[in-house]
Amino acid sequence: MENTWTIDKAREMYGISRWGVGYFDINQDGLVTVSPLKGAGSSIAIVDVMREALDQGLHFPMLIRFQDLLRNRVERVNSAFADAMAEYGYRSYFRGVYPVKVNQLREVVEEIIDAGKPFHLGLEVGSKPELFAALAVHEDPESLIICNGYKDRQYISTALIGNKLGKKLVLVAEKVEEIRTIINLAREMAIEPMIGLRVRLMTPGVGKWQKSTGEDAKFGLTTSEILDASALLKEAGMAHCLRLVHFHIGSQIPDIITIKKAVREGAMFYAKLRKTGHPLGYLDVGGGLGVDYDGSRTTFHSSINYSLNEYARDIVYNIMDVCDAEKVEHPVMISESGRALVAHHTVLVVESFGHIGKVPEGIAVAPPAGCHKLVEDAWDTFQTISPSNPLEAYHEVLHLYQEAQTHFGLGLIDLTVKAEVEKLFWLTSYEVLQRFKGADYKPDEILDLESRLGDQYLCNFSVFQSLLDHWGFGQLFPIMPLHRLDEEPTRRGTLADITCDSDGRVSKFINLYEEGVDVLPLHRVNGEPYYLGIFLTGAYQDIMGDLHNLFGRVNEAHVFLDENEEAGYYIEETIEGTTMEKVLALVQYSENDLGRKMKAQFDLAIKEDRLRPNEAMRLLSDYEKGLKGYTYLKF
Repeated sequence: MENTWTIDKAREMYGISRWGVGYFDINQDGLVTVSPLKGAGSSIAIVDVMREALDQGLHFPMLIRFQDLLRNRVERVNSAFADAMAEYGYRSYFRGVYPVKVNQLREVVEEIIDAGKPFHLGLEVGSKPELFAALAVHEDPESLIICNGYKDRQYISTALIGNKLGKKLVLVAEKVEEIRTIINLAREMAIEPMIGLRVRLMTPGVGKWQKSTGEDAKFGLTTSEILDASALLKEAGMAHCLRLVHFHIGSQIPDIITIKKAVREGAMFYAKLRKTGHPLGYLDVGGGLGVDYDGSRTTFHSSINYSLNEYARDIVYNIMDVCDAEKVEHPVMISESGRALVAHHTVLVVESFGHIGKVPEGIAVAPPAGCHKLVEDAWDTFQTISPSNPLEAYHEVLHLYQEAQTHFGLGLIDLTVKAEVEKLFWLTSYEVLQRFKGADYKPDEILDLESRLGDQYLCNFSVFQSLLDHWGFGQLFPIMPLHRLDEEPTRRGTLADITCDSDGRVSKFINLYEEGVDVLPLHRVNGEPYYLGIFLTGAYQDIMGDLHNLFGRVNEAHVFLDENEEAGYYIEETIEGTTMEKVLALVQYSENDLGRKMKAQFDLAIKEDRLRPNEAMRLLSDYEKGLKGYTYLKF
């Protein structure tokens, strides 16, 4: 039969032309490519980068950072706001800040700061460690540092050091008590602070982070508390120090209507507060700019129903409209877009090293041995499947399968009979599914059967370390093979990691028409390495991973475009993942202590004549060398 599979069908199957937004595609060789500058630069096959990194000594799992893509995202977000302001005649300017919590890794923060220099891109921090790092790496006197989160005296006094150094650092108060502490410490340090207030909006949130706003929100001042804070500042003679109004409605906001409503409410707080005698000047609309992980352009939690340009235009227009109506000057506009800056720039590459299938490869289909009626009936059902009765056949074999389980539980059949019925159940189910392949309508039980029949592809990575958001609250990420896309994927499966936890698996995948499907189209295992890419993982996943099973950070390769290189790029830096000794030290096992205890056991084995001295010393050396090794599997 003629093969009708095409690269365009692969693009459609995995949705790469939708969620890839011009950065990712498939070439005619069936390889996934990345274009970090979209149409303005080179296109690179990801497996080529992966293989070069392997030659440089890295192993799987491997995170590849495309630094030019990160820089491109910085430029696009800032350009979107600049274009919107020019379009509407906005009479102020934009100052974005990068929320460090989204990815605190030094190499990411420094790249963003460097890419953001033309736009005076600043930083947002939410803890003391983030503040200490930000003060050191921040150098642009025109860019901002926004200090969010609950604060103690050390947090506030450290932030005021930034003001003494001439930085535009804004302390955003989350509660009235913080205003009192800021006033007292500012007097002690003889510094005029820049103060902001986070307001608690009543606009209801949507999506996974909908509780970030509303009356039960964790952060923000109520209207009466805002008035109390205003009175405290005026009483202290520091009314002019209130410079900023801030609000935040949550991360990954899927619906633009929610953003419009929140911006209008926040802008009204700004305008009314300015009229009470505070000069203000800055309005911070917080984060929330989402990423279309599934490419559906819907209000699914893994999608957004708006573009970057629409987001910028709606924020600019609604702030301007409210301020014009209230007859106050347009504020300097601040956004804390982190996810949209960093999500696209990383690809996690994992290797599948095996699979577990319900229908074993190459299984012999022959009349079963034995004469038990359950086996005979199951064989007859398998033999008589036809285009007219696939659903009937499935119902019959399902009944026999369940009967076999009952009979076995009562001790009425042996293992051989049970195994034959189970094998025929899965073979029949597979054939039934083939009858529904390409059908316009599939009954729910057939859709469920597709999931039941899915293989488990064993992959060398940890969900808890590299995809914590997927495990924690069902965030979906685009996942697809990085090669072999010029051949049709004929299997369906889930991804199982190498942790010892049954939750260590990916069993929900993006889909254009549904909020996640249970199986991913994959290729038949052919004895060759099979590589999968997990995309859009640059936000939060890099930094939030835990130490489940003591798997640490994965190996990294940092890639830059260079037209003078034969391949069009070069690997600027490789960073080895966490070693056994380092991850063990994080849970208070020292390398020296472990070595000492193992040596004592080998000495005892020698003394008891269970090991010869040379063999014992060789094995001890292997153990000590192993502590320097990568925590993940090596094949």
